[in-house]
Amino acid sequence: MSNELLAQVAVALASGGIRVVDLTQTLSPSTPVIGLPPPIAPSNAFRIEEISHYDERGPAWYWNNISMGEHTGTHFDAPVHWVTGKDYADGYTDTLPAQRLVAPAVVIDCSKEAAADERFTLQPDHITAWEAKHGRIPDGAWVLMRTDWSKRSDPDAFLNMKEDGPHSPGPSVEAMRFLVGQRNVNGWGVECVGTDHGQAFMFEPPFPAHNMMHGAGKLGLASLTNLDQLPPTGAILITPPLKIENGSGSPLRVLALVGV
Repeated sequence: MSNELLAQVAVALASGGIRVVDLTQTLSPSTPVIGLPPPIAPSNAFRIEEISHYDERGPAWYWNNISMGEHTGTHFDAPVHWVTGKDYADGYTDTLPAQRLVAPAVVIDCSKEAAADERFTLQPDHITAWEAKHGRIPDGAWVLMRTDWSKRSDPDAFLNMKEDGPHSPGPSVEAMRFLVGQRNVNGWGVECVGTDHGQAFMFEPPFPAHNMMHGAGKLGLASLTNLDQLPPTGAILITPPLKIENGSGSPLRVLALVGV
């Protein structure tokens, strides 16, 4: 890319010719956190504690202490998050190549299907039907599954836990196998609390979005929002996680660049 082209991008950003869409949910103590059954160790919820607020504790500044699990709210999954990706030296949040953190995105709109069936499962034929209309998924692209699940503002409705486990849409084993084996994707992103289907613990293999994506060195994004503001193709995602030493992931602010 030439400096002239970068200058054109800068002008388009400044003039509004490129729109910046925030795909991030706000972090707060009410942010839903994935629940796991005992004896599996749970992740901590988001916590915030005021240090000072222009007062006797600090007369000229406001700041807070925060704590949470790495995979809280809108978050990034690095390959080492899953056992299948544990041997990637460049698979931690501090070792990932920065080039991978800015990449094109495609959006597969499954919002109607998810509205009709809260356990909708994306299959390879949904992907190939999308490609027949919009073209082959570009090499190095994020594949984002739009379900409008992020519009569920109530935490209980968002997690949607039932007697047989969570009911939330997501990909099938076959869809993950297709994207990993037949498309050179950068990673997989969803609006739900995790990148897998709510019932993926029953799949074979279990949790294929984690198992297969991370096993192939691919990345994950969960709890995205505003996917309805993105086109099927053409957006660019900016997705840098916190540079945590040996980090398996982190909350992040996901931004999309979209042409007007």
